[in-house]
Amino acid sequence: MGTSQSGPVHRFQDLAHKTGFSIEEIKTLNTRFLYLTQDEDTLRREHLANVSDLALNPIRRQIIEAFFDKRNMGEKERGCLQEIGFEEFVTVLSFFRPPKPHTADEEMKNIKKEKLRFLFNMHDTDNDGIITLDEYRCVVEELLSSYEIIGAETAKAITDAAMLEVANVTVGQMAPDEFYEGITFEQFMQILKDVEIETKMNIHFWNLDTMTVQCGK
Repeated sequence: MGTSQSGPVHRFQDLAHKTGFSIEEIKTLNTRFLYLTQDEDTLRREHLANVSDLALNPIRRQIIEAFFDKRNMGEKERGCLQEIGFEEFVTVLSFFRPPKPHTADEEMKNIKKEKLRFLFNMHDTDNDGIITLDEYRCVVEELLSSYEIIGAETAKAITDAAMLEVANVTVGQMAPDEFYEGITFEQFMQILKDVEIETKMNIHFWNLDTMTVQCGK
């Protein structure tokens, strides 16, 4: 009996070391994973699409895709997976894990950078290292879609104005008709340097029936 349990225990220990979750949290996440997949070994997009609280999130599509983005798995290659296992599931969730108390300043900086990279990847949908105006517009329009009084043209105008403001912050004053290629990761970090993303970006996954995601609130 001891031998039969050594595999999962060793696996959970490795995941705990890799992600920062405790062994007990890993066990709980394994229960959640099996609940979502209906006891299958792999998780697919449709499994997350069935989470009721996630269905109400205006950037639901980006959140779901983040679980299948190879960049979030530490992969050097780019692209998306069709399905993921438990290890990949926990790896993605670890981006939302709050820092432990009394975390050293240098480690806190690394945690913030990793979380910002995760958020950047969510917006950089074509994996080219730049958040373009079209990609930014798509996210903002989806965020504004929950407001029925805001039409498509108004949403476009808000997005263009916001992107122009970002451009002015990152590259200096720009004319409204001047071409702006997009936001690099370095500029993205500069824009959010005063936001405590390391503590504000979190995910609640402890309830068996719901999964609530909050990004940067």
